[in-house]
Amino acid sequence: MVFHTYILYSEKLDKYYVGSTGDLEERLIYHNSGYGKYTKRGVPWNLVYKEEYSTRAEAVRREMMIKKKKSRKYIEWLISSAG
Repeated sequence: MVFHTYILYSEKLDKYYVGSTGDLEERLIYHNSGYGKYTKRGVPWNLVYKEEYSTRAEAVRREMMIKKKKSRKYIEWLISSAG
């Protein structure tokens, strides 16, 4: 199984959301359905970045590393460096 750390972008809010999951397609549907407490205000969310990991622990660890930086510039750098 593959796990992902991902970044979504809401043009409506001009904000990024960082998360991790084992099913990226299903998670994106969830965020765009309006069920998520944080993400319901920003629908539609677009997937702008993802990384793959072989374990959930690695994906969550990477999610926390990105969030700890608390830096929009870092997130935008990640997105632009992915090409």
